[in-house]
Parts: sequence; C-alpha cells; structure tokens
Amino acid sequence: MEMCFSGRRALVTGAGKGIGRATALALARCGAEVTAVTRTRADLDSLVLECPSIRPVCVDLADWDATDAALRDDVIGPIDLLVNNAACTTLQPFLEVTPEEFDKAFNVNVKAVLHVSQLVARGMKTRGRGGAIVNLSSQASQRALQDHTVYCATKGALDMLTRVMALELGEHQIRVNSVNPTVVMTEMGRLGWRDPDKARTMTSRIPLGRFAEVEDVVNSVLFLLSDKSSMTSGVTLPVDGGFLAC
Repeated sequence: MEMCFSGRRALVTGAGKGIGRATALALARCGAEVTAVTRTRADLDSLVLECPSIRPVCVDLADWDATDAALRDDVIGPIDLLVNNAACTTLQPFLEVTPEEFDKAFNVNVKAVLHVSQLVARGMKTRGRGGAIVNLSSQASQRALQDHTVYCATKGALDMLTRVMALELGEHQIRVNSVNPTVVMTEMGRLGWRDPDKARTMTSRIPLGRFAEVEDVVNSVLFLLSDKSSMTSGVTLPVDGGFLAC
C-alpha cells in the first residue's frame, strides 16, 4: 500500500530524469501537489505530459538570483516536503582536478541545496506546521572512490549540512535526513556501468551483490518524507546493499 501525501505540497529538484523524476511521479501518485524543478525545459515538458498535475519550474539552481526569483514562497506557494535531488559530477583524478569543476560541483551539490532549503524552510518556520526535507547524498560521502575527488567531497559536505539543518530546524518541527545510495540503475547508471568487468569491481564489494534500482531509492525517500518516520531526523540512510557496513 502506497503512502498518502494528500493535502501536502512537495518540491523536487533535479526532477527531469532518474531518481528525481521518479520521486516527483511517486509523490503525485500518493496525492501530493508536486512542483518539479530542473534546468532542462524538454525534460519538464515530457514530465508534465506523463503527469499533468505536476507544476514545472525551469531554473538553473547554480544561479542564486534566478533561484530566488523562481522559488520564493509567494511564487510557488507553501511547501511541506522538499527533496533536494539535483546534482552533477565530472570524474577527474585528484591531481587533475580543476577549479572550474570544483566550483561547479560545490555550487550545485552543496550551495544550491543550502539555498533551496533556506527558501523552503523559512516558509515552513513562518507557517509553524513543520515539514520534512530529504537530501540525496551518496555512499561516496563515506567511502573514497577513484577519480571521484570532488564528488566525494561534495557528498561529505552534504551529509554534514543535513545534520546541521536537522539540529537547527528541529525546534520548528522540520525533519531533515539524507538518503545515501550505491550505484543506481537509472538510464545514466546503466550506461556508466554496462561493462560487466567494471560493474563487478563495485558489486563484489556489495554484500547483496547488486546495484540499487530507482524504486529502492524512491521508497526510502518517501518513507523519510512521511509521518511513518516522524521521530527520524539527522540520519544518513544507506541504500547500498550493505556496502558501507563492510
């Protein structure tokens, strides 16, 4: 039986593809009024065709001023549930990391999460009814991965941002958690890990012996957004088949 979010308003970033898109659709199926945010108009158009009740917002979250204009409370209305899913990565060996890629990754993976959460949490605080925020992190926040220097660093920062948000927003009954998946079989995941030899280098370290499917992650996000987890805040929830336990 699916969870019920009837009467709740949700905002999902990075909603054009993969986990973000699946989360937006799942929340809509569960009765939420969903605002979907991404920077790619074509992805939003196809999402709305698939689910006409979803409200699309096209904005580049790396642009602070544009995000302010697009996601203010008086523009999109009150938000009860926030999923910070938007992220980017470029693989570079440590000795070849460039300042451009460093800044790009931190702007999207950390700074934009901070900013969007500020905008939403201020409204939650003012209304006094609490809320729930879930940040999409990664197992890469807690394990070093080859050529993932900057990505690992951003996800480590995101985990700590999650904890501090949970600490400071808790008095307003706003819960904040993160979900930390292993490799997920999105379209991009299937493309990046289609080589069996490459895949085995990772699955051999996962006790369950497989990668995560999109619904594995979405189900965890929905749980942390729901009242079923009303006493859960400040956690980083692995969805990794046991990878971080080893």
